[in-house]
Amino acid sequence: MTENSKLNSWLIASRPRTLLAAFVPVMVGSAVAFNEGKLNIIFSLSALLCSVLIQIGTNFTNDLYDFLKGADTIKRKGPRRVLASGLISVGEMKAAIVVTFLTAFLLGLFLVYHGGTVILVIGVLSILAGLAYTAGPFPLAYNGLGDIFVFMFFGIIGTVGTYYLHTNDLSLISFISSIPVGALVTNILVVNNYRDIEEDKTAGKNTLAVKLGKNFTRYQFTFLMVLSFLIPLVLFVFFSASIWIFLPYLTLPIAYKVISMIYTLDGTQLNNTLELTARLSAIYGLLFSAGIIL
Repeated sequence: MTENSKLNSWLIASRPRTLLAAFVPVMVGSAVAFNEGKLNIIFSLSALLCSVLIQIGTNFTNDLYDFLKGADTIKRKGPRRVLASGLISVGEMKAAIVVTFLTAFLLGLFLVYHGGTVILVIGVLSILAGLAYTAGPFPLAYNGLGDIFVFMFFGIIGTVGTYYLHTNDLSLISFISSIPVGALVTNILVVNNYRDIEEDKTAGKNTLAVKLGKNFTRYQFTFLMVLSFLIPLVLFVFFSASIWIFLPYLTLPIAYKVISMIYTLDGTQLNNTLELTARLSAIYGLLFSAGIIL
């Protein structure tokens, strides 16, 4: 394998389209801090780098243990997986997981120095959760807890933690602002699990979609989408946010489209739904952050 093809294999393993999930909570948490005049751009960039590394480490771990447990094969409907395709060895992936999470931890010590014990706890829990998602004696993704993990860590903890890093404080607004972040990032996982219900069932990967079925999963997707678009209204009515808080409503046509897609498409067709859902999360997050700042 040439150096370029090996580099490309690692790029595939990092799942660049999923990395948007690492950007949005840092962006929204920073926007809430900015609105209170407490933004430190160095903190935001450092938190973003750590968040991206933890996301990549989680993706590497997911690739490794889904392969070892038989959940990923060359017949999978989703995007290519490097271990199942033979592009990267098990030993190489294990080493990459250690290096990635260790780098995130070491870089995070800068944030711990400024943010204290709370930031240390958030960082350590985020790394442990990234590992526990598919590894360990009770892997979250294999026991119907993946959705809760994503909502908590890539929504509430990521957003509120970023806000705390800037302010050394907690606020109800930062918590409420984290809800659409978590909901839309979780919907990326919901589409992925909906597409893979049959393969996951065969492999013994009991995702929430496997446990509760296709109808529930479609309702879950729709509920999380509606919830996301209710939050700007809550902030406007109860927290005196300006009219700019409704900027995310510009993404309503995309939201309608992905809801329609999950009700009408199946199999590999849902890869487009997955990509559009990830894009919606990022665009919504950008507009929501702008609305908070304005």
